[in-house]
Amino acid sequence: MYDVYVNNNNKKKLIIIGGAVIGVILIGFFVFFLLSGDSKEKNLKDFYAKINNQKYDEMYAMISDDAKSTYTKEAFIKRNKNIYDGMEVTDINIDVVSTDGDKITYTVNMKTVAGSTEFENTTQFKDDKIIWNDSFIYPDLGSTDKVRIVEDKAQRGRILDRNGTVLAGKGEAYSVGLVRGKLNGENDYDKIAKLLDLTKEGIQKTMSASWIKDDSFVPLKTISKDDKNLENDLLAIAGVKLTTTNIRSYPYGKVTSHLVGYMQKVTAEDLDKHKGEGYTENSYIGRSGIEAAYEKDLKGKDGIEIYIQDDSGERKASIARQLREDGKDMTLTVDITLQKSLYNQFQNDKSASVAMNPKTGEVLALVSTPTFSSNDFILGMSTSQWNALNDDKNKPLLNRFRSTWVPGSCMKPITAAIGLETKSLDPAKDFSSAMKWQKDSSWGSYYVTTLHAPTPNNLKNGLVYSDNVYFAKAALEIGADNLVKGYKSLKIGEEIPFELSLNKSQYTSGDFKDEIQIADSGYGQGQILLNPVQMASVYGAFVNEGKMMAPHVVKTTESSVWAQPFSKDVANEIKEDLIQVISDQNGTGHSFYNKNVVLAGKTGTGEIKDSQDDTEGTEVGWFTVMTTDSSQPIVISTMVEDVKGRGGSNYVTNRMKAPLNEYLNK
Repeated sequence: MYDVYVNNNNKKKLIIIGGAVIGVILIGFFVFFLLSGDSKEKNLKDFYAKINNQKYDEMYAMISDDAKSTYTKEAFIKRNKNIYDGMEVTDINIDVVSTDGDKITYTVNMKTVAGSTEFENTTQFKDDKIIWNDSFIYPDLGSTDKVRIVEDKAQRGRILDRNGTVLAGKGEAYSVGLVRGKLNGENDYDKIAKLLDLTKEGIQKTMSASWIKDDSFVPLKTISKDDKNLENDLLAIAGVKLTTTNIRSYPYGKVTSHLVGYMQKVTAEDLDKHKGEGYTENSYIGRSGIEAAYEKDLKGKDGIEIYIQDDSGERKASIARQLREDGKDMTLTVDITLQKSLYNQFQNDKSASVAMNPKTGEVLALVSTPTFSSNDFILGMSTSQWNALNDDKNKPLLNRFRSTWVPGSCMKPITAAIGLETKSLDPAKDFSSAMKWQKDSSWGSYYVTTLHAPTPNNLKNGLVYSDNVYFAKAALEIGADNLVKGYKSLKIGEEIPFELSLNKSQYTSGDFKDEIQIADSGYGQGQILLNPVQMASVYGAFVNEGKMMAPHVVKTTESSVWAQPFSKDVANEIKEDLIQVISDQNGTGHSFYNKNVVLAGKTGTGEIKDSQDDTEGTEVGWFTVMTTDSSQPIVISTMVEDVKGRGGSNYVTNRMKAPLNEYLNK
């Protein structure tokens, strides 16, 4: 017989061990279920991450065998790629709402070509694989449904003059195309190519596209509706068809080209630079002038909708929609009548004209000649047309009001005003007249020469007679430091505050210490270069109590004072002398005298030559004129290249009479 002995301590140990085992088992079950749920959610998020990265082939590996039996890999990839790429889906994010066994409900937020969209969806899993069907893409999408994308094109904003006249807007042209089934084979390709400035090879390549059927209209080129002879010649050829198409139109063509600018079809670089801004390979974009500077405002935003269409062609559900926003109209400060008048006077010259209201800074006209027609770029410029523009020795593509030029004698009133403002020039001082002058023998063979040496040789006569020697002496009297101080007060050398990009004016390209350069600067030579827009702003200060207004050409830009380089008294003194330049019979601008209106102004001839002995150099002619009556405030500054042998600055003054008189008498 055996006695049974029970150790209570061991019993406690057994109970503890047993409890621990049960706890591990329970935790294991909990972790299993927890991880099982996590794996589904993780797989779902991974799947959407692959959509973001367009890894459609890898997505196929994550769907269930049941789904694979319904969708081949090729069909799956094609369906997903066509829809997601077509909608331009990016930035997909999901948030899990709830989990119920093998089902996960979640919200999807994504960006599309039609804007952001959000929807709720439910996905079921089998063995941690997604049971995929078309409703995964969008809940209402069936296997036979299609995803459609429709556009509602925004109207580009118009560009208007100050009175509402259209400078750029909607117009019509002909799209010239061929209908293969009606052509006389390729027998007329040479004739068509010649009429449209194309090549026979180019037409053959276009007509070889696989999509073309016998009754298809195949566009070749857009032409103006104004060329009736070309229209008739084209329609006389069998198989040629003309259809009306809407285009951007510039009613004033060459008159406004450098100001308004033009549009061109986008390039690959444009699409990359403006990615996500609604441009496609068929879009046009502003390339210069106002069209480029205000592209975002003018462009607007196309309306676009993504929706599901069932197999009967009915609209089933909308996925995303972006309403159309037409572009904004841009109203300019220019007066198209004055713009056209200045263009007509100088269209055959290499010139720049700026008209401005000196009280507000509003630009009333902005012309550069010779030029091109903005319409040619819209219609599609051929290689020969483009080469002709680029190779033209008169440089019609050069925007001359954007550039800087030697100001010549138009700088003299500015030098005088700086001297008066800094109290370094006595206007009554007689510098003694001389037709030829140098400070001393240290100048070697260099002399300042003039065409007129009035007596007394004071400020008033220096301006009226436009005496180079007087202003060379005056510049040295004023001194380099005061001149530089004055140039800086006039913002010469700084960015010009203007809606369009303008080249900076300059008073020197290096040090401003050489005496000859300082003396030459006094009468507008040396290294001084002025932009025509800034020239008009500076002269405007003489009739605006010394205030130089910031130039602006867009109506909504607020008028503002750019600088106040001169006091009211200094401005008035220079203004009175400039009145004499025109009213005095000896004044260089007297040919512009008008008994009905008091005008002030200054002529100028800038020399461009390699040395003082250079006889082959060219001359730049200037004339800047302004009214002194505050009820009709205007200043016009015009620069013309190559006036040597054509009357110098007189060539300019003679052609500015009609535009100013027309403007004042309207």
